[in-house]
Amino acid sequence: MALPSTSTQPATTTSSILHRSLHTDPHSVITAKDNYLTLSNGQRILDATGGAAVTCLGHGNTRVRDAVMKQMDEGVAYCHSLFFATAAAEELASELIEETGGVMERVFVVSSGSEAVEAALKLARQYFLEIRPAQPQRTKFISRLQSYHGTTLGALGAGGHLARREAFEPLLIRTTGRVSPCNAYRDMRDGESTDEYVARLAKELDDEFVRLGPETVCAFIAEPVVGAALGCVPPIPGYFPAMKAVCEKHGALLILDEVMSGMGRTGYLHAWQNPLVGVTPDVQTIGKALGSGYMPIAAMLVNRRVVATMRAGSGAFMHGQTYQGHPVACAAALEVSKIIKEDKLVQNCAEMGELLGQLLKEKVLGLEGVGDVRGAGLFWGIEFVKNKQTKEPFDPSEGIAMGVHQLAIQPPFNISIYPGTGTVDGKRGDHVLIAPAYNVTPGFVVLIVNTVAQVISKFFEMKKGQ
Repeated sequence: MALPSTSTQPATTTSSILHRSLHTDPHSVITAKDNYLTLSNGQRILDATGGAAVTCLGHGNTRVRDAVMKQMDEGVAYCHSLFFATAAAEELASELIEETGGVMERVFVVSSGSEAVEAALKLARQYFLEIRPAQPQRTKFISRLQSYHGTTLGALGAGGHLARREAFEPLLIRTTGRVSPCNAYRDMRDGESTDEYVARLAKELDDEFVRLGPETVCAFIAEPVVGAALGCVPPIPGYFPAMKAVCEKHGALLILDEVMSGMGRTGYLHAWQNPLVGVTPDVQTIGKALGSGYMPIAAMLVNRRVVATMRAGSGAFMHGQTYQGHPVACAAALEVSKIIKEDKLVQNCAEMGELLGQLLKEKVLGLEGVGDVRGAGLFWGIEFVKNKQTKEPFDPSEGIAMGVHQLAIQPPFNISIYPGTGTVDGKRGDHVLIAPAYNVTPGFVVLIVNTVAQVISKFFEMKKGQ
């Protein structure tokens, strides 16, 4: 078997879709059931990542399907939120607020994570126009290097992922400052204690506030557990409390982006409920697992303090989208939420996640080319390095992460894992993600880990032989 090619040489295509590549057409999925995808070429693929950590219930759930059909048959498929409300949206919002223990008060439902982040950025700006006395000079944000918060221009501008920003840099907002991520594997110094590392990062954030002008910053935005950009990097103890303290010192908001890590993925319904995070956000974004892929849906949640300020001011959020609060999407997400609660899937996510992490460290961490294994719940990343001792990454031209993914999806492995790049500095660095459905069993976890270990071993064996 030859090493999988990452070539972009033209090939014959027949699709009219603007796929992610104009040179090759992807295989078509003809059926999907539970944790498997069946392709048009007859292959049966084990979906070990739920796409992009989306299908938390697996594929083909009849309860969600029936809830969608019921909403379309007995309710309303669409109405404009400027004029009307729907029971599906109201019930979903009530469920989401209840699950925060009342910390959050209002929900804004949209169709994608990028849209949720756009809404969060605009709400943060409006908050400072509504507060008394108003602070219109607050127009800036602070995010982290190598961060990714979405692909629309506003969300992309708020992020710090160099490769994803590069082509569009002239179009992006220039009012975002950046600080280092919390990445102990890459950035914690030799001999540095956890407390010292947290203090250093807190000082860096404080210094960035000062550099930008603390009275000009709306919010600090960060993922509690960094997903695709860094490969499931969790925070170290004390990090987020220290970051929130800096925000409060300067009167700025804290936005937690849980589009990828939220809704049970990390073993807690909301990642901020994990004691390792240890803070409550002012504004939160969720997506992906919210609807488990059955309908496009994401949301922004807003806490009581921010809502009270808005209520005392204009009494309205100056933002809206045609498909916000879409009733069919809300019905799907509500049923997903009920299933997660009734089947105790967040608890299963935590328990199976502990097993997944243990087995990855036992069977994958020691393999050639693997530098680190990290994660939380059913959200784990594997980082590849050229040199284990120095942590030197592979050259981007080698296409390591994509090569591992392409080998994995071929027979005899037939498994889908999620590749990512830019792990080190936004351009260099490779990792893959493992993010199976919440209802996985111990046997399924063992199957995933054993297969992934075989793929990685085979990939670097083949690479060595080239």
